[in-house]
Amino acid sequence: MPGERQSADDSSEGGSTRDKLRKLLRQGKLNERFVEIETQDVKMPMMEIFTPQGNEEMGIDLKEMFGNLLPKKTKRQRIRVSEARELLAQVEAEKLVDMDQVKNLARERTEQSGIIFIDEIDKIASREGMHGPEISREGVQRDILPIVEGSTINTKHGPVKTDHILFIAAGAFHVSKPSDLIPELQGRFPIRVELESLGEEEFVRILTEPRNALTRQYSALMETEGLQLTLLDDAVREIARTATEVNSRTENIGARRLHTIMEKLLEELSFNAPELQDKAIEIDAEQVRQTLQEIIKDEDLSRYIL
Repeated sequence: MPGERQSADDSSEGGSTRDKLRKLLRQGKLNERFVEIETQDVKMPMMEIFTPQGNEEMGIDLKEMFGNLLPKKTKRQRIRVSEARELLAQVEAEKLVDMDQVKNLARERTEQSGIIFIDEIDKIASREGMHGPEISREGVQRDILPIVEGSTINTKHGPVKTDHILFIAAGAFHVSKPSDLIPELQGRFPIRVELESLGEEEFVRILTEPRNALTRQYSALMETEGLQLTLLDDAVREIARTATEVNSRTENIGARRLHTIMEKLLEELSFNAPELQDKAIEIDAEQVRQTLQEIIKDEDLSRYIL
């Protein structure tokens, strides 16, 4: 029948159009076009909750509490096809995730494989024969003790047992000593290790090995100004040697010294970067010495600058 043939032709034409659009979409030829999509507005009302002192762990997940009570609002956005694909893929991926299962797995991994690092534990060590603030420090130790010994802690994701969690504590015991901690807490850290100060070789590794090493960070920062910064190997070693020397003459702040030295070394270059004609900069050991030698010689000045 003529009517049936026309309907079939329309259906075929529609399917062909969809196939063409699907092919163009997969090839990325539609990525720069704009489309309007409707997304859910997940903004929560502003609310601040004050808990009594000592109960800071009583967190409240307002999104879960009011998620099903508050009306869900939607909004229309006009964005590029490439951005819309990522947004829609994220929305669909979230629908496939069972959050209850994720929380249970997270709690299980925390209990069986968790590691908690307590830094600056020397700050709560109480010296013998002292009063006042020392009582408060001892109170903090007794608050930590049940968690280290093994107990059940209530979190917003459910109870977590700390019986099999590995606890590591560290501190710079210049004024106090580990034996100033309460005996019960000392017994929960049976293995003690003394660390040595960082030296030149360690500073070289810190400047070169990590993916986010300071040398790479400053190179990326200069690239935003159109400069290609290269720190030669001898320059890196000179920076490490300078950091070691300044640490030995003034207060030893470890690898933090590298940041102040790098900032001082590249201060003028960073300031003049937009006006420089030479877009490829190489820094060697001699340039490092020329830039920093006057400050290093003046010990009083180096305390403030380096």
